[in-house]
Amino acid sequence: MWERRGRRAVTAVAAAVLAAVLATGCGRGAAPTGGGEPDAAASYTSVGEIDETLAPDGTTVRVGSPRAQTVVHLYEDLRCPVCAEFETRGGGEGLRELILSGEVRAEYTLASFLDDGLGGEGSKKAANALRAALDAGRFAEYHEVLFAHQPEEEVDGYTDAFLLDMASEVPGLRGAEFDAAVKGMKHRDFVTASEKAFDASGVTGTPTMKVDGRTVGGSLADGIFHKETLPMVIGAMARS
Repeated sequence: MWERRGRRAVTAVAAAVLAAVLATGCGRGAAPTGGGEPDAAASYTSVGEIDETLAPDGTTVRVGSPRAQTVVHLYEDLRCPVCAEFETRGGGEGLRELILSGEVRAEYTLASFLDDGLGGEGSKKAANALRAALDAGRFAEYHEVLFAHQPEEEVDGYTDAFLLDMASEVPGLRGAEFDAAVKGMKHRDFVTASEKAFDASGVTGTPTMKVDGRTVGGSLADGIFHKETLPMVIGAMARS
């Protein structure tokens, strides 16, 4: 998990970079390079409509238009409080708007290393439940609900009962198949493989964001936590 030195505005260096990007037409909504118009990406009116698929690697969950021009890859552990800060205090909302517009596709790798340090199986159980939600076409909605109601980090709060209770908040998710998948850890192999993918990625903590394969770091990193600056950070990274 990242150790951040409090919540602060984007630094002057980052702001200057972002201003330059926008001034040269490389920000959100900029025209593509290379001539010609790209195929129109799908846009959505609600989170429930968003396309959700499992990538061929078997661990990456794709959320958003297959024709989106920019890919934002997020590495998260469901027990990580800084991940919850990202998802619930501005950054996640900003990313959701970009996904709904069709401009960005999000991809998720679900880590579970915090279970090793804190004890319990909360991260693993939550990742398993999210994989089951993907089968039901409800990953994005359930992902939002779980982070919005994240238990305290030290508490192994993602129990079967809690996960099923939270699933009741997502219309159409609960059912015999989903409930059995949660209680029986149906997707344990996915959870293990996802943690291995996290370890192999070179990422050292959560949350970590990559834009078109490049890690957001340094002076831009704080910008991902704010709805207003997140689109600019993504624009800067995507076209740098």
